[in-house]
Amino acid sequence: MLDQPSLLARMLDVPRRRLSVAEYDRMGEAGILGPDDRVELIEGELIAMAPIGSYHVGSVIGLNHSLVVATDGRALVSVQNPIRLDDHNEPQPDFALLRPREDGYRNALPGPPDILLAIEVADSSLAFDRTVKAPLYARAGIPELWIVDLAGARVLVLRDPSPEGYRDVTEVLGGTVLEPSLLPGVRVGTDSLFP
Repeated sequence: MLDQPSLLARMLDVPRRRLSVAEYDRMGEAGILGPDDRVELIEGELIAMAPIGSYHVGSVIGLNHSLVVATDGRALVSVQNPIRLDDHNEPQPDFALLRPREDGYRNALPGPPDILLAIEVADSSLAFDRTVKAPLYARAGIPELWIVDLAGARVLVLRDPSPEGYRDVTEVLGGTVLEPSLLPGVRVGTDSLFP
């Protein structure tokens, strides 16, 4: 039997109440959302994040090592932590390369001016990352997004953000070296992602 969309999901014209990031944060402080709840705030709605499988985990571990070595202190590597894009969006990309900041981001979450590169590792989330999160990052002015398509053994490199989306999209296959546009000389090989 096929899973049927919930009644609420089928009622597209039903008014919804959007949450702000302040309300979202208070839900965590009050214990409504706990540390094991894998959700992110997208367009004011709580979105459940897909479970992480071993291939995804291994890819994140390998890419984390590559990024830390390659950046050599020129950027901070944030792994699966929230970033605050605006009053209704607090996604949790798999990686964000951040400008170093004196407080080490202890006083406030990173925002668009802090983010040099966002990276989403997509196993089952490719469509969501491309059609929902990429336009969201572009609208916020995140200068570059990499979507690592594990199933397709490719990386989508998105640059030149605008309110309508990224204007420059390049597909990079395995066996390639990537270099973030705002971190010249930082080189990351795709071979560790696609064994």
